[in-house]
Amino acid sequence: MLDAKAQANDHLRTHDWYRSATRWTQLTLAEDDPVKYDLAQWIDIFKRTRSNATCISAGGYVAYYPSKVPLHHVSKFIGDSDPFGDLVTGARQLGMHVMARVDPHAIHQDAADAHPEWIAVDKEGNKRRHWAFPDVWVTCAYSDYNFKFMPEIVRELTANYDIDAIFANRWQGHGVCYCQSCKTNFRTATGHELPMDESLENPAWLAWTGWRRSLLSRLVVEWDAVMKSVKPHTSFIPNMGSVSLTEFDLDIIEKYCPFLCVDDQGRKGVEPVWMSGRNGKRMRATFRDRPAILITSIGPEEEYRWKDSVTTGPEIQAWIDGGTTQGLLPWFTKFNGVVPDTRWIQPVADSFGMHADLEPVLSTMTPTAEIAILDPATTLRHHGQDTRRVAEADDLGFYMALVEARLPFEMVSDQAMAPAMLDRFKVIILANSTCLSDEQVQALEAYVARGGSIVAAHESSTRTEANKPRNAIALGDLLGVTMAKAARGPIKNTYVAINGSHPISDGFEGANRIIGGTRLLAVDAAADTSKPFLYVPDFPDLPMEEVYPREDPKGAAVVTREHASGGRTVYIPWNIGGILWEVMAADHSRLIANSVRWALNKRPDIEITGLAALDLAVRENHAGLAVVLNNLSNPMMMKGPIREIYPVGRQDVSIAIPTGKTLGKAELLVAGREAEITLADGRVTVVVPSITTLEVIHLTWA
Repeated sequence: MLDAKAQANDHLRTHDWYRSATRWTQLTLAEDDPVKYDLAQWIDIFKRTRSNATCISAGGYVAYYPSKVPLHHVSKFIGDSDPFGDLVTGARQLGMHVMARVDPHAIHQDAADAHPEWIAVDKEGNKRRHWAFPDVWVTCAYSDYNFKFMPEIVRELTANYDIDAIFANRWQGHGVCYCQSCKTNFRTATGHELPMDESLENPAWLAWTGWRRSLLSRLVVEWDAVMKSVKPHTSFIPNMGSVSLTEFDLDIIEKYCPFLCVDDQGRKGVEPVWMSGRNGKRMRATFRDRPAILITSIGPEEEYRWKDSVTTGPEIQAWIDGGTTQGLLPWFTKFNGVVPDTRWIQPVADSFGMHADLEPVLSTMTPTAEIAILDPATTLRHHGQDTRRVAEADDLGFYMALVEARLPFEMVSDQAMAPAMLDRFKVIILANSTCLSDEQVQALEAYVARGGSIVAAHESSTRTEANKPRNAIALGDLLGVTMAKAARGPIKNTYVAINGSHPISDGFEGANRIIGGTRLLAVDAAADTSKPFLYVPDFPDLPMEEVYPREDPKGAAVVTREHASGGRTVYIPWNIGGILWEVMAADHSRLIANSVRWALNKRPDIEITGLAALDLAVRENHAGLAVVLNNLSNPMMMKGPIREIYPVGRQDVSIAIPTGKTLGKAELLVAGREAEITLADGRVTVVVPSITTLEVIHLTWA
């Protein structure tokens, strides 16, 4: 079964073991797997997918090893076996890294009877039965269950098995817990009673988000310390969603999380396929050089759950390849060790194999771009799960516009705005960074004073970092505006009118106005600004006979300014990103792209000609540069699952050659051949004849 040849293992069990853990298989076992799963089949899957690391169910809700920790529920099917131990042994014989998975979000009746204080309580005072399986109970993540009981399991696993890390799923809790312990501890820490809603205007809610962040950060430290006391090279790795960096103290992550796991396993509802790669940009927006992993499910991710199922192969590949494009390491997860449907194995093997083939080049390079979207962590950290995606709408709209414009870009966190981070970019975009501290505002002002450019929209900087209204635009002096009236809306039937000739109004020939937003902020513009668009004053949308403007356009709807430093600023005082994300009007996408290009004030380093929807990434090192082109062109691009892959034809990619560099060679890495090129005016144009899923242009300098 384990016909593996002896392998070099000097990369195993070291403090930096994670750096060679670049393709992950996760097996999440069901309770009856000890008598049903096929160990040999999983060893073969490890090999076929070229996985060099694995995450295997170990304990928490159910133990898949003979645990001796009291009240730790061991699978009733385990008998004399040790499925976790067998899988660890098999993986290690293949030279793989191993991580144990625990899930502490629920307990069985015996544990609930012995420790009722471990059970979460809802706002009505009821102990919480599990929403999907009422026979068991939901745990309070902020109780001794996580802080005293789970460390015993962590210690047992680390001591008894050859593992490098423990990975925790659903460990952060499920919203506010109203148990007596939480009530007392929260009141003592903050002076507030537990919040009964998630309103951003509720000081108790804002206090709770901070209290929770502190507790979870402490939990990371304590579990990690337990592991290291047994085996110094090991780590506790918390599972994270795409916005989890807003949920923890960053210094804790910096010290205790050597790599980051993004639990965004696939698409649900209407969601573009580029969302997988966005996770990569978001992670390095804060931790630029830290490895980040994208977890992909082989099943559909819709709200109806179907966890023991398989989605289409092209959908699996699209999600994995999108992550690979933006620097995320691939990880697939299979729920249930039994494999009744094998259709997922080859697509995973193909995408993992492509990652393995590209890894020698791409892993030596650093992502780069001229443009960055500011990730508004200071704003988003105030939101709960129910409101966070709405709060992200402006950012998603700007993201989509830049993808459509084929402008390579990165993200930078507003928690990491050191000059060295900001100065990597020529343009910083604030899609709607509502909450900013005075220090963050000053950092952006200093950035423009050094020659940087900013595109800002809607209510950016109108609130403090604590979500207190400023009743002003803190960046107003920089942008050349003062608030005349706070944002109002939602408003129907609004328009903005083109005001004279300006590069930002290019491409709207034939129109003298375009549709506007639904939430409008009124500003007065300084004398040294330009106003390429003006608001059309409100007029009715019914009766139809009344649908006509009564007044001429007035009031700045777009404000531009050129600064002595050479930097430029653009301010759009309405929700252009959010409304683009909602209604997807092409004019809004064009207006955003025009604003960014004007702010850039130069020809973009990367330009592409050809019919295709592409997600782009640029990486470089001292020896060369790579442009990754991810083909998104598909009728199911915005709503999965993808049925089949649609290759695209010729793309001409014009790339600026950095000053002082001379082109030596140009290759197409996926096609595996030298590229057809043309050199002119300090740029190289590379012909990409076709793209199936990915292509990588690799330029090396002479």
